[in-house]
Formats: sequence, structure tokens, C-alpha cells
Amino acid sequence: MSRPATALPVRRLVAALVLSAAGLIAIVEHEGYTDAAVVPTRNDRPTYGFGSTRREDGTPVRLGDRTTPVRALRTVEAHLAREESQFRASLPGVALTQGEYDTYVDFLYQYGIGNWNGSSMRGHLLRGEYRQACDALLLWKRAGGYDCSTRVNGQPNTVCWGVWQRQQQRHARCLAEQ
Repeated sequence: MSRPATALPVRRLVAALVLSAAGLIAIVEHEGYTDAAVVPTRNDRPTYGFGSTRREDGTPVRLGDRTTPVRALRTVEAHLAREESQFRASLPGVALTQGEYDTYVDFLYQYGIGNWNGSSMRGHLLRGEYRQACDALLLWKRAGGYDCSTRVNGQPNTVCWGVWQRQQQRHARCLAEQ
């Protein structure tokens, strides 16, 4: 007995998509939670909650700031509300699968709308080059002035290896949608 062919995910216009619950969970899971502001990687800005560099009102997080899990989720919501609409507007006429959309919004959450707008990922998507857009995720491997993909004496770069691992995970999720 033969198995049915797996259907490819359906692409919909970006204007009609929003971050899924699974996408939100992926963001907060990868960011991790801290109730007090910390500097996550050397030379980075202070973050708290689920990797937020800004408070709900948009002002920068400072060392010494504290939050609660509920406030941290509200801060994520406020951050996404500010940038997700800009993200959709940056891709007029582009169709993505829900998984692609969630992956790129995850990138957006970490790197910001300014970096998204100047990225080759956006250019590839505007040209309908979906695979190339996925591959361009791997170009984002730096944090705090460090190349996070490098190894030292065969061991992962302890300064920011997690940044590189997250990009590899995003890349794999994106490729799975092709």
C-alpha cells in the first residue's frame, strides 16, 4: 500500500498572516526568561523577560530593571505589535507559508525591523526566491562584534554560540517549508 504524498505547505499573502501561537512559543522558548536585566552576550544591550531590549512603553531596558512573567509576555506582545505590521508592509504582494512567516518574525524579534528591511532575505522574498531567502538567514551569525559561528580549538565559541545555533535552527525550519 502506498502512502499519500505529503502536500507542500500553502503560501498566503503576508498581509493576511499573523504570528501563530507556535511561533510565539518558539520565540519565548529560544529567548528564555530572566526576571532581572542581563547582558546576554558580550557587548550586547541589556535584556529582560523574554529577550526584550525595550520595556512595554518602548524605552530601553537598563541593568537593574526587573519584570514578571506576565509583564514579560506583554512586552513581547507590544514589541511584536510595533514591528509585525511593519514586517508585513515590507513584503507587498509576497506569499509565505505560516512556517516561513513565523521563522522570519522570529528573526525580526531578535534583530529588529531595521535589520530586516536591509537584509538580503527581504530582497530574495520580494523576487520570489524562497530558498535563497532561507539560505540568507545563515549570513546573520554575528553578535556583539563576534562571529558566533567560529570555533576555538574545535570547541563552540562560548561568547555567542547560541546565536549561531538559533540561526541554524531557523534555517532548518525555513528549508522544511520549501
